[in-house]
This record gives sequence, C-alpha cells and structure tokens, in this order.
Amino acid sequence: MGMSVGDNKGGAMAEMNVVPLIDILLVLLIIFMVITPLTPKGLDTLVPQPNPNQQQNQDLENKTVVVQVLTNDKLKINNEDATWDGLGSRIDQIFKDRAEKIAFVKGDNDVLFAQVARAIDIMRANGIDKVGLITAKLEAGQ
Repeated sequence: MGMSVGDNKGGAMAEMNVVPLIDILLVLLIIFMVITPLTPKGLDTLVPQPNPNQQQNQDLENKTVVVQVLTNDKLKINNEDATWDGLGSRIDQIFKDRAEKIAFVKGDNDVLFAQVARAIDIMRANGIDKVGLITAKLEAGQ
C-alpha cells in the first residue's frame, strides 16, 4: 500500500512501496521459466577423423565391425560369410573382449529395411551399445 492511515503525530511518513518490486520479480521469474526449456539439447556423436598414419588406419579397420545385409538372406561380418542363426553368437564372440561395443550395418540397395532392422535387433540383443548405419554416400566419403 502506498499510504498509511492512522495516528500520525510526526506528520507525513514515507513508506517503501513493495508492490512494483514484487511485480518486477514475478516478471523476471516468468521470463526465466520460459527461457529454461529452450536451452539447446543434442546428442553426442562420434565423427570419424582422417588419420595420416596408415598403421593406425589398419588397427581401426581391425576394430571396426561391419555387418552387411545382402540380397537372398545372406549376411557378411567384415567380409566373412555368416547366417542369421549364427549372427548373435558371432557378435558375442567378436565383442567379448572389447570395451567399446560399436558396430555398423550396411545394407544393399535391393534389401528391405526390415532385414536391416532385424540385424540391428539381433546386434542390440547381444550387447552392442551403438549401431551405426553405413550408406552409399557415407562410404563414398560424401
């Protein structure tokens, strides 16, 4: 309240009006509540970096696991023939000593995505943490 009514023996008494201060604080509180959900959120990504050292590239190729889904229900794991029934056990065998469980799936152009999704499901069921997809453009370096 801006004024006091009552026993004023000393004349006019000045009081601080706190209503505008509370209004300002409430407006600031609302502004911060609206801005907070708008903070940018993203996903962590792994971006391959080119290495000039050929030996490190060779070690990286030995660590990288690529499951190729081919036409006619055929599979390859790093250019080795595999079957759908043996995919899970082979993935377990490859990743039993590795700390990073990252693998890639590459599908032919004529393969249905359901087959690729089936391979991803089998890999995730066998403990692969991250599964990446390799496309023709990514393989060509574009």
